[in-house]
Amino acid sequence: MWSKIEPLLEKRGITPYHLSKLMGDKNDSNVYALKNGKIKRPSFDLILRIANALDVSLDTFR
Repeated sequence: MWSKIEPLLEKRGITPYHLSKLMGDKNDSNVYALKNGKIKRPSFDLILRIANALDVSLDTFR
């Protein structure tokens, strides 16, 4: 999953910390857990919030 998110962040110049803020998270633990492989199967809610924050379709993460 992170392999699909990382290029989108790089293209937009967004850090994982900034992504968590765009998602409305109070802390960045979900984003860093996903980045570090601690979340293997992210919930639909997490994927939806990431897609909304990056303004991309959910199909981007298939």
